[in-house]
Amino acid sequence: MIEEIKKIPKVELHLHLDGSVRLETASRLSGLSLEEVREKMVAPDKCKDLNEYLTKFDFPISLMQTKENLKLIASELALSLHKQNVIYAEVRFAPFFHTKKGLTEAEVVEAVMLGMSEVPIKINLILCLMRGATFEENLKVIEIAKLYLNKGVGGVDLAGAEAIYPTSEYALLFKKIKEENIPFTIHAGEASGPQSIELALDFGAKRIGHGIRCLESENLLKRIIDNNILLEICPTSNVQTNVVSEYQKHPILTLYKSKVHLCINTDNATVSNVSLTDEYIKLYQSFGFSLEEFKRMNVDALKQAFLNEKMKAELIKKIQVGS
Repeated sequence: MIEEIKKIPKVELHLHLDGSVRLETASRLSGLSLEEVREKMVAPDKCKDLNEYLTKFDFPISLMQTKENLKLIASELALSLHKQNVIYAEVRFAPFFHTKKGLTEAEVVEAVMLGMSEVPIKINLILCLMRGATFEENLKVIEIAKLYLNKGVGGVDLAGAEAIYPTSEYALLFKKIKEENIPFTIHAGEASGPQSIELALDFGAKRIGHGIRCLESENLLKRIIDNNILLEICPTSNVQTNVVSEYQKHPILTLYKSKVHLCINTDNATVSNVSLTDEYIKLYQSFGFSLEEFKRMNVDALKQAFLNEKMKAELIKKIQVGS
């Protein structure tokens, strides 16, 4: 079964570029040893909370301040996805995090797109608005997303410390996003509870990053099911950020049996020290998911992907025939 899992076509929609920098590359770019960069970049198996987990991003971001480094890191991530039989991915990051040495947000986005283009799979970027950033910084992300929409950028996201910066603070920005017809997803229901998800849905989100705390509200769960909302599930990350106590107690099976549409993701391949294939294998071993169930999740993912309908249909066919 494990060999079959490795071979099936996969989709990943929730993947952070800055959380997926190869340790060997970070070591080479920084001059530090592998052990030193591992300490700076890989989160412990159990953090106190999401905020502790987020401290592992500062160091890789410091290395991602030139076109050359951004292109290299993007191409290496794309190659890793290709080797895992990922046929479509969406990779997210906040452009303004990479402007400390003079790059513009547009130059950052173009460098990442260039790196991704070196690998023969379809990858769209999601540009992140950040909780805690200024209104002006986040507004700039919307402007850049509009500029590159359907030209390598699929949409936008709201990421960051959910418990410190409530979803409610970003209503005006999402009003603007909807006016511009930019697709979006929102991190919600991870560090905060059902109300955060409710607000994201009120803003118009069709996808929720994490969202597992929807199970705390029967009405919210019903709303998610009735409206075909896709939850971008990241099991290993949820255990690390202490949202879930242990892997075997993750609510993914409960959500799946409740007919919630969901997809499987790593969140951050390096910070969480997990590949997408690893995540599938862990889910199979912990919950007994079948190949057909994995296929269904990937089809559901594609139906809500930030992608044109023609390409969705082509990729869904690839999943259904298994190659």
